[in-house]
Amino acid sequence: MNDHPTTSSSPAGLDWILDKLVSRVSGAEGAVVLSADGLPMAGSRGLGRDNVEHLAAIASALHSLARGVGTHFGKGELHQTVIELESGFLVVTEAGNGACLALLADIESDLGLIAYEMNVVIGQVREHLSAIPRVSETVTSPYQQ
Repeated sequence: MNDHPTTSSSPAGLDWILDKLVSRVSGAEGAVVLSADGLPMAGSRGLGRDNVEHLAAIASALHSLARGVGTHFGKGELHQTVIELESGFLVVTEAGNGACLALLADIESDLGLIAYEMNVVIGQVREHLSAIPRVSETVTSPYQQ
């Protein structure tokens, strides 16, 4: 039985790699790989499907907004988005062409270690993290003339 919240279409071994990432970072609560449009590609054990989907959507939106700051104000390419909350952090990093890696951690976590471990994972599996952008399909209705 697979305890991971992802679908069978997630890249092979990615769930296991996310589990290892979470175990290496003290205070890490979960990690998700997501496409640029917010769809989860894989998630670490323990988050549950609903939380994986919710975290992926939030991470995508935040990362997109942060990328807009660099573009609009001429600050260059976005490397990482860090959100500090009262009791935790959300860190989102580019992970391949059209993919991001998000990690949720408690407030006691070491941001330097989080960034380092996320970059190690990305370096190891970058080619597997590239997401193919979705293309809108024309849907024909039997009611169209």
